[in-house]
Amino acid sequence: MPKISKILLLVVSVALVLTVFLGMNSRGVNAASDQDGAYNQINVYSEVLRHIQTDYVVDPNIKSVTNGALRGLLESLDVDSSYLTPEEYKVYKADKGGKAQVGINVSKRFGYATVVSVVPGSPADKANLNDGDLIEAIGSQDTRDLSLAMIQRLMEGQPGSELTIAVVRPGNAVPDKVKLTRTLVSYPAVAETMYENSSILYLKPDVLDHEHVQQLEQKLKGMQKAGNKKVLLDLRNVAAGDMADAMRLANFLLPSGTIAMLEGQKVEKQTFSVDPSKTINATAPIVVLVNRGTAGPAELVAAALLDNKRAELVGERTFGEGAQQKTFELPDGAAVILSVAKYESPSGKKLQDDAVTPGVLVASNIPDQDEDEATEAKPAVQKPAVSVDEQLTKALDLLRNKAG
Repeated sequence: MPKISKILLLVVSVALVLTVFLGMNSRGVNAASDQDGAYNQINVYSEVLRHIQTDYVVDPNIKSVTNGALRGLLESLDVDSSYLTPEEYKVYKADKGGKAQVGINVSKRFGYATVVSVVPGSPADKANLNDGDLIEAIGSQDTRDLSLAMIQRLMEGQPGSELTIAVVRPGNAVPDKVKLTRTLVSYPAVAETMYENSSILYLKPDVLDHEHVQQLEQKLKGMQKAGNKKVLLDLRNVAAGDMADAMRLANFLLPSGTIAMLEGQKVEKQTFSVDPSKTINATAPIVVLVNRGTAGPAELVAAALLDNKRAELVGERTFGEGAQQKTFELPDGAAVILSVAKYESPSGKKLQDDAVTPGVLVASNIPDQDEDEATEAKPAVQKPAVSVDEQLTKALDLLRNKAG
């Protein structure tokens, strides 16, 4: 293909995505002005591309450059927005779910795939993976060059198939090669423990889907019969589930008020309010445990209880997840996945942008990942073999001092 044709191909590709993006966001005179500014930038893109094509040290792979530019354009918005090539979109559409996995809830941070949480008892859990670990590569593919949608698909496969990932753990700049065998991962039932002569009911789900929220509902309904007066809800490392089920759980514990809101430029604002007829326990003192592995549906529950002054939160700032996506197919068979609306807490904070910060901060035993921590190799951090859970201890102390 002649060089000028290659340049035109790239410019047209970028212009196409800009057209889709700006078309979604056009509103009156201001939007028209924004479009003019953006289209003027195409001239800048074309000049940059001309220099890449004519002055770069070698003749670049124009398709790779195009895909990288489009992927970067989408990911500059948020990690859930993705550009899928025609080949990737075919794989994406063919996925019907239900495949074997390794038990990792994944997102992107610092440009790489990041472990948000790990399913207890899963291959990932047995391999000692933790929230905050960076997945540098899946097989031979660098996760910087993959959209989140494709990273999630690559994690799946046939039962018994092998997945090799390169993991950068906090405190260790050298990636570990980890081999995992995919299996049909299932979440354990909601864990239940009694503290303080059964006056405190400790509940620990690992996912907020319909089945597990139903289990929580039954346990909350049985509180009075069991003599429980207070609730300790552990949402640490809960990153999977459904927003509608999360709202059901919040509703069980709220007497009235707003649970959450959802709004986007073309998504009319929705306010989800408490249905008092579905409230189970509106008065029992509650403490909620959260950490950086608390994401999405669990963040919605934590924010609803916090903003309605129904519960105290103990632990760490949560992950920051909570957007609604829509897929737009492009004429060449590619696709754009865009976040079109974001969930907000009752006070109006966007979960995706602000996450949820507990009123009582207690650090976990695993150090934070530092982007600049890349100069000295250190021993891999193992899951701490400690008998004291400081976050749990603090939560129990708070509940002991509350009148039941």
